[in-house]
Amino acid sequence: MTGLELGTISLLAMIGLIYLGMHVAIALASVSFVALWLYKSNAELALSLMTLVTKDAIASYSFGVVPLFVLMGMFVNEAGLGRDIYTVANSAFRKLNGGLGIATVAANAVFAAITGISIASAAIFTRIAVPEMMRYGHSARFSVGVVAGSSVLGMLIPPSVLLIVYGLIAEVSIADMFTAGILPGLVLAALYCLLILGLCRFAPGFTGRAVVADDGPGLGLVESLRLLAPAIVLIVLVLGGIYGGIFTPTEAGAAGAFAAMITAALKGKLSLPVLWRLAADTGRVTASILFLIIAASMYSRMLGVLGIPSLLASELTGMEASFAMVLLIYVALMVFLGTILDSTSIILLLVPLFIPAFLTYEVDLVWLGVVTVIGVEIGLLTPPLGIACFVIKGSLEDRSISLKDIFIGALPFALTMGVALLIVILVPALTLSN
Repeated sequence: MTGLELGTISLLAMIGLIYLGMHVAIALASVSFVALWLYKSNAELALSLMTLVTKDAIASYSFGVVPLFVLMGMFVNEAGLGRDIYTVANSAFRKLNGGLGIATVAANAVFAAITGISIASAAIFTRIAVPEMMRYGHSARFSVGVVAGSSVLGMLIPPSVLLIVYGLIAEVSIADMFTAGILPGLVLAALYCLLILGLCRFAPGFTGRAVVADDGPGLGLVESLRLLAPAIVLIVLVLGGIYGGIFTPTEAGAAGAFAAMITAALKGKLSLPVLWRLAADTGRVTASILFLIIAASMYSRMLGVLGIPSLLASELTGMEASFAMVLLIYVALMVFLGTILDSTSIILLLVPLFIPAFLTYEVDLVWLGVVTVIGVEIGLLTPPLGIACFVIKGSLEDRSISLKDIFIGALPFALTMGVALLIVILVPALTLSN
């Protein structure tokens, strides 16, 4: 059996196993081992290759960035900064038609800049924003749709865990990835705000007719700054430290985690049981991410031994496929896999496979990383496995809101993400990359 045949069968087998419910990392590792065994006709050699990958995959110092940013997100969540940010944003936009939705987007954009985890944003703002939006007259579908759509900003606006994973897999600078995500993240947030204004103006049957909040003059400047101060300090410390050359991304993660811990302590949110819980949660999330990266390294090694990347590049060259065609195939696969896989898994499956082909076109891998993140994030909002939608369903206190309502509410925001993806493809300068 040729390497191309084995590679094709292994990819289909992995997708099938994952779709049947097998953990992504187990599917990647087991299929990679079997494919190498069949290709080399030597189980011991295949096992030796897998062992070497396991040993070397996450030995780099740069992988320390993962647990540190996850821990920072845990402390930020515990400190209740999400609620403070939403309170200020709500006060600023409450008298605008659609203002509560815009406040949710604005709060999520700020929250993304200090956590980088979209699932955390979805869970937090489901409990904060959805009840408020419905209380003032917005429909359930629109309320959960706004939260679902804006939650994905956490994977695009730095410091994003997904940008970190891509940077580690593609072997590009994480600091460059963080820089590249800023403008596209702001563009997506602006598009969401325009969408909300348009829906509230032209589709009131979908959004519901919100009663303008009139609870007094709102928060003053001093009170707003008091609530936003911890978030501002964290953003300046982490992102300012990275872009100013003071910290490496790993050091910035450590500084951010420490500052977030101090913030939570000053707010009286920490105790020994809470610290233990946050440490355990961080360990579980980190282990899950690193286990996936190890399995992806096995998959990448298997592809290399089988010669799949060079074969794919040769096939595309032989077909005289244009760069636009290759990019279209790549994006289409991302969107398709988004219906059955989570974002990290899609990156781990497709990036090692397609990067050699893209390099023949001299593609900027930083720009490709932003395109990849936006593309896979569309999958967070699409059935049947839109993870953000499932997280929202699990976090809702109102059980009358069905999963179908959430997916319908998220649809306009998923389509808007497609527009943002097209803008980044057509205007690569937005990523500030070379």
